[in-house]
Amino acid sequence: MIRRSRPAMGTLFYFVGALLLGLYFTFAAVQGDYGVFRRGEILSEQRTLQEELAKIEFEVAQMENLTHRLSDSYLDLDLLDQQARDVLGLIRADEIVIR
Repeated sequence: MIRRSRPAMGTLFYFVGALLLGLYFTFAAVQGDYGVFRRGEILSEQRTLQEELAKIEFEVAQMENLTHRLSDSYLDLDLLDQQARDVLGLIRADEIVIR
């Protein structure tokens, strides 16, 4: 008599469970909160924010320069003249205004 043994159901469940667990971890590594796609999004956002920071730092440096040039310890007469013209609408007597 030839007896055929079929695989035990426990072994089958073990391999199916291991396969499902492996698929879950693979999905989490790609799509999860700390996955590959999220990392790409974070790096892209980081580049954008660094560029924005560089622009803001440049603007702050310009403002600091203008503030220093109009301070009590250092007065740039050309800048003062320009500010007076812009803010107060002043002109010199020898200038012609074209509208």
